[in-house]
Amino acid sequence: MTFIKNLLSYLKKFLHFQTSLPLSVQQSINKKPVYIPREKHILSRKNLSPAAVRVLYKLHKSGYKALLVGGGVRDSLLKCTPKDFDIVTNASPEQVRALFNRCRLIGRRFVLAHVYVNKEIIEVATFRASHKNNNNGIVQDGRIIRDNVYGKTVDEDALRRDFTVNSIYYDISNLSLLDYANGMEDLKNGVIRLIGDPSLRYQEDPVRMLRAIRFVAKLDFTMAPETAAPIKDLANLLKNIPAARLFEEVQKLFLTGHAVKSLQQMRKYNLFVQLFPLTDSCLHNSTAATLIEEVLANTDARQQNNESITAGFLFAALLWPPLSNLLPKEPVKGVNQQEVLFEAIEYLLKKQQKYVAIPKRIAVLMQDIWLLQLRLTRPRRGKKKSFKLLEHPRFRAGYDFLLLRVKAGDKEVASEAAWWTKFMNSNARTRNELFSQAISPTAKKGSQRRRTQPKDEE
Repeated sequence: MTFIKNLLSYLKKFLHFQTSLPLSVQQSINKKPVYIPREKHILSRKNLSPAAVRVLYKLHKSGYKALLVGGGVRDSLLKCTPKDFDIVTNASPEQVRALFNRCRLIGRRFVLAHVYVNKEIIEVATFRASHKNNNNGIVQDGRIIRDNVYGKTVDEDALRRDFTVNSIYYDISNLSLLDYANGMEDLKNGVIRLIGDPSLRYQEDPVRMLRAIRFVAKLDFTMAPETAAPIKDLANLLKNIPAARLFEEVQKLFLTGHAVKSLQQMRKYNLFVQLFPLTDSCLHNSTAATLIEEVLANTDARQQNNESITAGFLFAALLWPPLSNLLPKEPVKGVNQQEVLFEAIEYLLKKQQKYVAIPKRIAVLMQDIWLLQLRLTRPRRGKKKSFKLLEHPRFRAGYDFLLLRVKAGDKEVASEAAWWTKFMNSNARTRNELFSQAISPTAKKGSQRRRTQPKDEE
């Protein structure tokens, strides 16, 4: 029996199990939250998603505690339109699934219930509690590995929140707000502040560093000095995060309307190099840096105008500078340029996948855009192949990318971009003139010697 106890003790030390939340977190949370009745706050059900309100009321009427928390509450109080509505409850994931016809459980690190209401997905999480005496919650090397430790009260859940502005709860039972960490004060002052000791909280989950800078960029807030201080030193902890999870975080950083500010914050705190080291090494080049800034600014503008945004276009731009460095400056005689490009793409994506896992569907779009750069900048163009290229399903993405390269200062492709712009906006007569200009005198003369009626050349 003594041997077993000693063995268990050794295993706990070896795996660095954390049996409870740090004291600093407990001290940052008010044991009794600030209670704000309906008449004292501006959050209204009219500004919430009808689907979220429906889920809240169904949980409440079924005898469960149901509260809205996180971005849905924060953005509503800032008079912004919330995009996410996260609900917490004392119902277990299985009980939530039994309550709703269209519901499925997801997640390994912690289990969530996704409730489908029409075309909307409402995320429902069970109250979290500390890891004390519960093997379902595991922290290894200071990082949360598994977090399926369920609590019974909102007080326990408040201890597990990360930022003060995200720890304000909206109680559907009486329409009041519960503020556990002075989040209302930080919301008023525009401050992003971690609950508890920042170093320990970042070690628990390094992705919190990315979340912190995302909220700063999104809300145009400032970061509390103690929250910002450890980030540069702990940035390398992101290498321990699964690359697939980091892909999701990158999308939130760059595809939600605040990409330019996100990049600035990432570079400021030494985080961009952790996710895109190959790109970061190219940013000393003004053309590469400008290209990425232009694409991010264009992405933000499209988001604000409710225009479509393609993740593949963004990632193609982020990785174009290192891809360009892998290609020869001048075409090598007798070597197929497309094969060289294919090999460079394969090498680059293999290296990048170690940091941020890009799904195959997006990688295929990136590859199409890159290959089109080669096809759009060939020195000789035949009529048939030009029209065929115009029908390529990714032509517009490739052409827009070419224009952005020119705008960023890539003068080598300026003439080709101008040619395609004229071609697209010209009538039949002008296009014939463009084709005659596109064929070099030497090639044209040679072709006349070989055949009486010249055919389309590329």
